[in-house]
Amino acid sequence: MSKELAKTYDPHGLEDTIYQKWLDKKYFHAEVDRSKKPFTIVIPPPNITGQLHMGHALDNTMQDILIRFKRMQGYNALWQPGTDHASIATEVKIIQKLKEEGIDKHDLGREKFLERAWDWKKEYGGRIISQLKKLGSSCDWDRERFTMDEGCNKAVTEVFCKMHEKGYIYKGSRIVNWCPVCNTSISDAEVEYEDQAGHFWHIKYPILNEDGTQSGEYLTFATTRPETMLGDTAVAIHPDDERYTHLKGKKVLLPIMNREIPIVEDTYVDMEFGTGVVKITPAHDPNDFEVGKRHNLPIINIMNDDATINENGGKFAGMDRYAAREAIVKELDEMGLLVKIEDYSHNVGTHDRCKTTIEPLVKQQWFVKMDELIKPAVEAVKNGEIKLIPERMDKTYFNWTDNIKDWCISRQLWWGHRIPAYYCDTCGEIVVAKEMPKVCPKCGCEHFTQDPDTLDTWFSSALWPFSTLGWPDKSDDFNYFYPTNTLVTGYDIIPFWVMRMMFSGIEYTGQVPFKTVLIHGLVRDSQGRKMSKSLGNGIDPLEVIDKYGADALRFMLATGNSPGNDMRYIEEKVKSARNFANKLWNASRFIIMNLDDDFKRGDLPEYLNIEDKWIVSKFNTLAKEVNYNLEKFELGVAVSKLYDFIWDIYCDWYIELTKPRIQEGGETKATAQSVLVWVMKGMLKLLHPFMPYITEEIWQVLTDQSSPIMISDYPVYNEKYSYKQEEDD
Repeated sequence: MSKELAKTYDPHGLEDTIYQKWLDKKYFHAEVDRSKKPFTIVIPPPNITGQLHMGHALDNTMQDILIRFKRMQGYNALWQPGTDHASIATEVKIIQKLKEEGIDKHDLGREKFLERAWDWKKEYGGRIISQLKKLGSSCDWDRERFTMDEGCNKAVTEVFCKMHEKGYIYKGSRIVNWCPVCNTSISDAEVEYEDQAGHFWHIKYPILNEDGTQSGEYLTFATTRPETMLGDTAVAIHPDDERYTHLKGKKVLLPIMNREIPIVEDTYVDMEFGTGVVKITPAHDPNDFEVGKRHNLPIINIMNDDATINENGGKFAGMDRYAAREAIVKELDEMGLLVKIEDYSHNVGTHDRCKTTIEPLVKQQWFVKMDELIKPAVEAVKNGEIKLIPERMDKTYFNWTDNIKDWCISRQLWWGHRIPAYYCDTCGEIVVAKEMPKVCPKCGCEHFTQDPDTLDTWFSSALWPFSTLGWPDKSDDFNYFYPTNTLVTGYDIIPFWVMRMMFSGIEYTGQVPFKTVLIHGLVRDSQGRKMSKSLGNGIDPLEVIDKYGADALRFMLATGNSPGNDMRYIEEKVKSARNFANKLWNASRFIIMNLDDDFKRGDLPEYLNIEDKWIVSKFNTLAKEVNYNLEKFELGVAVSKLYDFIWDIYCDWYIELTKPRIQEGGETKATAQSVLVWVMKGMLKLLHPFMPYITEEIWQVLTDQSSPIMISDYPVYNEKYSYKQEEDD
């Protein structure tokens, strides 16, 4: 042997050295090669503000297992990497840094702020990429993209203009999630719900006679936000609620504001909840907004962007929302209209970045009309053109698509894709174009101002599967690698990202963006709780890698992995994976140390003992089953079979059976050596997608080759090596 394995397996240093060799030799790189069948995965682009967490580790381990498997199967495998500009997350970070320097964002100005943002991206944007490399991710780093690079920006502008031209994009007033601190609309994905101790304020409104006098009767309801009553434009009852049949068509008096508002009938009201009466504030509640549209109710916004009460709030104008709440409750009590106050714990939406309680507000924003766009994405799943794994996710997916609303795509931020809409400085005409127009088509003016808003981050990431491959240009890469094959993602971002990629891909390329969506769950802590900063139960994957090695972490994340299901991080499982690596290492050392200097690494000898046929046939069956499991995305099942075979069957049984033969020498020793090496090489190949580092190191020493295991052929079932009788005995 020209090389030897170290006495003990130590991943420190070894993993970095191996990874650098892979990079230097460009084994991850893929070019158009029409003699090969392509297999493409696009990475869910992590935020440039991000740091590797267990969710990233799971998601990218699963992708790497699949891409390494397909590469070894002979596919021209491309794992397309890149990062997301993460508009609001990045802007919040930069604003925090500016505050530390005593600088206000608006004093700095837009252009100077953007200079700071690009500097921040240069300094911190590559951090998570280096962390993904520590995990062993075999992405084609030569192709790394960024959602705000020149190519992606070109795709974003192209899509916006085309969608506007087709009538899919419009500017209008609808209810959005509004952050009073960041002063921007935010997506549903950026709203984090947390249990907060609050109250139910039970309030009664006087019912009016036809002449406007009070009838002496009241309608009672409960609310968690009494301050919004300033903008009430109706109260609602269910049309089938017999308790209130006599009130149909009547009005109530809105206390404090002394405004008459109608009693409307709507099936939105739950007759079984509370009194069966709901106050309707269309400007400050998404459900009320829909009720308001159905009944043509006025929309009265009573709140400024900073969550203070505006002029529509009468004497409460200028007060903070919570101060106004306290004052309103006090006045209602003095008027005898406060029935009771009940303690109530409820889910409150907060901005996940600044932790401020969001306000639903009606704002003029840019929206994507979804009713027609979503239909092809629904049909693609129904007809099997796109398969969701596990299949039970179909029901959840259709529930999302059935209830989809128009998508708010504008953000009041500076970091992001600027909306390509231009306003004539003379007549206000809006012109959507790829570049600033020279002449207003309405009045002939030559001066325009670009819309100050930027696009929702999800708008650009919705184009990721094709914008990263050169679209809108019909490049060789796009024509060859698109549509992609498998998307690996968590179930939590399907409505925000996956669905949007689906309809965007179909609409603008005429093809689905991927054939399969492999959906995984969350990595929870050992008690089954979601990992979060507030609980302090997060686990840093880099610390785990530093302690146990990347292979151990990857193996743990694959163990028990089942599509669509959450899993728990348990350190004992990582230790078990590390012990498994040690077992494999020691078994390999035993074999290598007992190989004769003139040992020839060829095929199996013609004549095999019964135990040789047994292990060869067992391995042959294992290869068949692991291939099947990986094709079916049953990563947890595959890794469990590998563990059992390597530890129990190969190490604890077959190696022990061969020890006397190795000591004996002669032909029986040579046969045992050949079988030991042949099966070990096959096991290393099967295991490589799960534990790439240790398998590569052992492979290099065992085979004494410079060619890496990662581009060797993945083992498949061969009838030649089937010894059914010996295997079953």
